[in-house]
Amino acid sequence: MQFNTVLRASLLACGLFASTMAIGQEKTGNKEGFTLKPGTVRIMLMRPVIQVGEQSTGGMYEPNADWTTQARENIAASLHDAQSQLGNQITSYAETASGEEPVVTQYSHLFGTVADSVIEYQFFPGNRLPTKKRDKGFDWAVGPGIASLKSLEGADYALFITTRDEFGSTGRKVLQIFAAMGGVSVTSGVHTGHAGLVDLKTGELVWLNADRQMGGDVRTPEGAQKRVKQLLEGFPGKPVETAALAGK
Repeated sequence: MQFNTVLRASLLACGLFASTMAIGQEKTGNKEGFTLKPGTVRIMLMRPVIQVGEQSTGGMYEPNADWTTQARENIAASLHDAQSQLGNQITSYAETASGEEPVVTQYSHLFGTVADSVIEYQFFPGNRLPTKKRDKGFDWAVGPGIASLKSLEGADYALFITTRDEFGSTGRKVLQIFAAMGGVSVTSGVHTGHAGLVDLKTGELVWLNADRQMGGDVRTPEGAQKRVKQLLEGFPGKPVETAALAGK
């Protein structure tokens, strides 16, 4: 009896943790008054931050180098195919003689942190900070220092993309089954993604698409295509697809 009580408590704790991770729904936000017309700006596509691994029985992330390499190749190919459909000139970031690549990488990770903060403290009504209520606008940034990077000269905006996938291990899936038998909900797998535009003159985040329940197995070309399509949904300045119009 005592063992069953401890087991149930452990499962409940795992369930609460998993529920917290799975609450997020796809959300989009943009700075008040921000719009883009097709063919008016130059956008630098930053090198995506991609993490792929396994979710252990206890819910811990265990990175997998092979999966991450597959995902990077697949997402890069899908982004290449999507660039011509975004309405404005898109250039992939390439390191120059400036030696700024480490700083640029830091900004990419900073973007991910900012995006998570937007989800947590503005998109979720229950956690919304007083200064981040809807009537206060959309006011987030990575800082004005990005404007001084020479390797980004000539671009008006930077497009940042981050994805993180934790595929449920066998142990996690077994736990999910036992938890269900005990009346506790435990999720298996975590799949999150962010895509955002940053104004390179001010460092302000002007558009964000963030989702903590993304689809598409990024380890496959087809899954990566689905992921990129979700990430770029509602992209500013993107022409309305002919197929979408035909279906209306």
